[in-house]
Amino acid sequence: MKARVHGLGVRARKYGSPTGLQQVAMAAHSVSADLRSRLAVSLPALPQMLLKLMEYCQSDDIGMDAFAGLIAKDAAMTATVLRVANSSAYHRGRQSSANLEQALIAIGSNMVKTILISESVSQVFANFSRAGSTDLRGFWKHAITAGVMARLIAAKMDYPFVEEAYLAGLLHDVGRLALLAAAPADYADNFHAPEDDNLCAVEERAFGITHAEAGAWIIESWQLDSFMADSVRYHHEPAVRIEAAHPLIRIISLTHHLCTQGQTDRVAAVAGALCGLHAGDLDTIAERAQAEVREAAEYLGIDLNAADEARPVAVPPPDPVQLQLGQHVQSLSIMSEVARTFAEHPEQSALLDAISQSARILFSFKDVAILLVDSAEQELQAAATDGHRQRLSSFAIPLGAGGRIADAVAQERLAYIRRSQDALGIFEEQLLRILDAGCLLCLPLTNRRGCVGVLVGALDERQLDDLRKRETLLHAFASQATAALVKGIGARTAATDGLASLAQEYRDATRRVAHEVNNPLSIIRNYLSVLDRKLSRQESIDTEISILNEEIDRIGQLVDGLADLQPATQDGTADINAVINAMVRLFRDSEFAPASVTIAARTPDERCEVAGGIGSLRQIFMNLLKNAVEALPDGGEIEIVNNGLINCDGRLYVEVLVSDTGSGMPAEVMANLFLPTRSSKGKGHQGLGLSIVKGLVKQIDGRIGCRSSVLGTTFEVWLPVLGQPERVQGALMPIQHKV
Repeated sequence: MKARVHGLGVRARKYGSPTGLQQVAMAAHSVSADLRSRLAVSLPALPQMLLKLMEYCQSDDIGMDAFAGLIAKDAAMTATVLRVANSSAYHRGRQSSANLEQALIAIGSNMVKTILISESVSQVFANFSRAGSTDLRGFWKHAITAGVMARLIAAKMDYPFVEEAYLAGLLHDVGRLALLAAAPADYADNFHAPEDDNLCAVEERAFGITHAEAGAWIIESWQLDSFMADSVRYHHEPAVRIEAAHPLIRIISLTHHLCTQGQTDRVAAVAGALCGLHAGDLDTIAERAQAEVREAAEYLGIDLNAADEARPVAVPPPDPVQLQLGQHVQSLSIMSEVARTFAEHPEQSALLDAISQSARILFSFKDVAILLVDSAEQELQAAATDGHRQRLSSFAIPLGAGGRIADAVAQERLAYIRRSQDALGIFEEQLLRILDAGCLLCLPLTNRRGCVGVLVGALDERQLDDLRKRETLLHAFASQATAALVKGIGARTAATDGLASLAQEYRDATRRVAHEVNNPLSIIRNYLSVLDRKLSRQESIDTEISILNEEIDRIGQLVDGLADLQPATQDGTADINAVINAMVRLFRDSEFAPASVTIAARTPDERCEVAGGIGSLRQIFMNLLKNAVEALPDGGEIEIVNNGLINCDGRLYVEVLVSDTGSGMPAEVMANLFLPTRSSKGKGHQGLGLSIVKGLVKQIDGRIGCRSSVLGTTFEVWLPVLGQPERVQGALMPIQHKV
């Protein structure tokens, strides 16, 4: 069972509910918007930690458990990971995570590396002047010692969530880091002051907030389902006030006393009252904690003696040139990781998700919408990304409709839209409501060729000043996002073109098969009439049945080859003379040609083997003879002749001529003779016969040409002689050309 009280995650555990939560002061809520904004900046982290993280991130063999083990040794990095894992970018539709390894798994390995490197570089350079003057090693030692002690105390108490106790101990003073980051010059002395009850009073007077309240406010913003924020808020409270509170609150209070005061009689009394522990237990816990801290320090290369001797140093005024250089290096480093992340998502939906999540993390947007310019460049269309609402998925803005967003795209300029002050158009009002935002940042995604879209980030007004300072980074991010989108669009266009080309090839193949199937169907139809006559005269029909079976088989082969994108050839050889004579006999017997058309074959008696299977050769000459018949609507003569051998470039061919006495073909038809065209012969004609013939002849390494005049048309087909013999035996019949 879970409940929500003032935005804090409350677990119903066997220990019962803490007392006094209804009267929580919530002092952090009275902090000014400016200080709240400054508290949200990245916390500084230890340089040794960052170096080790960079080393891990550059290795592909480091597992998530290793990342978790290293990050858990640093309060700032732990805070960063938990904040991101429980942000709107990852927290949608799932339970919040107070477990570090679960948080890393939720983010994902690629984004973990991006976040860690980006945050590391940001912390080193954005806080360069402060990092050079404030030694954080003492804070690190105190934080990790508290974390280890909290874990050991929790285990001793049989508290079931020992890792939660470790994180709470590690982060119990995170408010001190936050105040140092927000006001480095003002808080530097307090940062190194002893952590006693007087410190909180000084902080309250100077800043209107204590480090305990600041730390609790930061942890509350992560919306963890945990008492961690309360344990941080109350760690300076008197023991008598929290002795009945939730175990985690009591554990962190004892941890604070043990870390700051050591094993004194007073601390022993607190330990007994809060956690039921004795002085001997405290000795064991302190010894084990010191050993673990020394081991961690040795692993990271941290000099604990130097940490003990660290003293505050006066903070020099920031150097503008140094700050500018730091920001430039930071932007380059972050964008390098962003570009790598985008490159790993070539598919558009995954790329849009990566852009959206990266923008949320880098710029703390509450939500992000990406609108892309449509192909007609008429409107902005909301792109589908992870977690988008249904109404946003169909949202569009006409580019000619005006308004702040359309103007930002037209002018290719970054724009800020505020709900409270700006006179807004309907599209801006809709997006503000859809994204549940007080302000919108419109970041055009442009390159030299123009604008491909706009990224719209949802934010609060208090974030505006910070984002205006980061416009260089915003533009760099937009440039990387645009490049990735343009590359993806180009790849999709190429894929679309490829699919269109493939579709056209399949359409052509379908037309080809439809054309070729008509030939055997015509033969079958004609032979059926022949069968009818022979049966009526009781004559033998064995030959006709054999031919019908061949043509039916031919139809089956054509249909089976429907998926072929090119005309299929049959391997092997054939006697071209036998093929010619069989085709002429087929046309005569099947009455394929009308009585006004005569068809004659002139071939030698000897076999003449050429390359190409019988099926392919039949298909070639079937089309040529059919075209010749169609060229003689008023009757005429067709002759198919084996014209003997031709030597071309040392290779032997058999020349076969198919001639008709028609009126010939005009020049414009001859110019496109072997190209697939729309037939002018009417229904049932595909306009593909000669292109199919050309393809089949080419596949057997043959050649084809055509001569035409008013005296008729002759197709010349050269078929390779099988085996390229030195000479062909047998005399050829003398040929008399008609054209």
